Amino acid sequence: MRVMVIETLHDPAAVYARFAAKGRMLPEGVTYIDSWVEEGGGRCFQLMDCASVEQLQPWLDAWSDLADFEVIPVTDSATAARRFGK
Repeated sequence: MRVMVIETLHDPAAVYARFAAKGRMLPEGVTYIDSWVEEGGGRCFQLMDCASVEQLQPWLDAWSDLADFEVIPVTDSATAARRFGK
C-alpha cells in the first residue's frame, strides 16, 4: 500500500541534522518513494510503500520528538478513477 506521511516539523534544522547523522531509519518492509518539503520548511510530505500502516510505527517513534505525523493511505489517480468513476 502507498502511504502519504505529512510531517509537521518542530525544528527543521534538527530534523536535517539527525537525517545526516542516522539516515531515514526506515524499518524493514517500508520503502521510501519520494518527498516534498513546504517552502518554509515547516512540513514534509513523504510517500512510502509498505504492507500495512502499522509497519511505519518504529519510524514514527524514531522521529516523534522532532515532528508530528499524519499518516494517510493513498492511491494513484488512475486507480481512484476506476474505483469511483461512473
